Amino acid sequence: MVTMTTTLQDDVVAWYDRNGRDLPWREPACGAWGVLVSEVMLQQTPVARVLPRWREWLAAWPEPADLALAPTADVLRAWDRLGYPRRALRLQECARAIVERHGGAVPDDEAALRALPGIGEYTAAAVRAFAFGRRATVLDTNVRRVIARAVAGTALPPPHLSAVERERAAALVPSDDHAAARWAAASMELGALVCTARSPRCEECPVVGRCVWNAAGLPPDEHAGRRRSQGWHGTDRQVRGTVMALLRAHDAVAGPELVARLRETLPTGLDAAQVERSLSGLVADGLAVLDGDRYRLP
Repeated sequence: MVTMTTTLQDDVVAWYDRNGRDLPWREPACGAWGVLVSEVMLQQTPVARVLPRWREWLAAWPEPADLALAPTADVLRAWDRLGYPRRALRLQECARAIVERHGGAVPDDEAALRALPGIGEYTAAAVRAFAFGRRATVLDTNVRRVIARAVAGTALPPPHLSAVERERAAALVPSDDHAAARWAAASMELGALVCTARSPRCEECPVVGRCVWNAAGLPPDEHAGRRRSQGWHGTDRQVRGTVMALLRAHDAVAGPELVARLRETLPTGLDAAQVERSLSGLVADGLAVLDGDRYRLP
């Protein structure tokens, strides 16, 4: 088992050395803050959409102290359509905490990272590995899928991260800091480019010959019945996203005008209760402010 694990790591890292994408947050000069921003932006968002926003963000706020002092409305406008705009608020809260607790420098300790607003288990491990080159068990969707197929022999990992997955992933992480960070980046890239969820290109995979899932004949997803597909059209999420786009484009919008614009933009069937629920939710989440009868960004 030790020999197979070592070979698996070496082959994946060798593939990464030949095929890894040239992304700005992978450059040594990027710095820990740039890596942290990229990891928050990349959550459930494709690289192609993140790249321009990331560059603009770092140009405007190159250090945590810069973002900490920025007007929140500017932060939300800069986030644009990356999705889940609460991430932008958490990122600004994170910047303020870095300034207050760590003198403006992103900490390299995993516990300190996880104590920051909006930074969970995955992001803390990723920043530790990619920004500081330290050993960490980095488990995003792509890495989980690579390990599920190559080692566990399942089409896709379960909907929720399990203790068994954590143990299996931790066993694959090299003990050396540099090697561990390379394995984290390489396994993530393999999942993003080759071992994809819907159309894996097994013929291009560097470890296809040892992949347990491939050897088993590519059995179907055993967890398919437990997965929930998240729609968009007609949902509160769509209404909220449309409201945020309107608020980013205007200093303030009166309630009746906002409703009228929503009806123009969204398909028929929009009901008053859904609009009220969406607007109230945005205000409660700190993404919008109601002044009199006018809504605006905070």
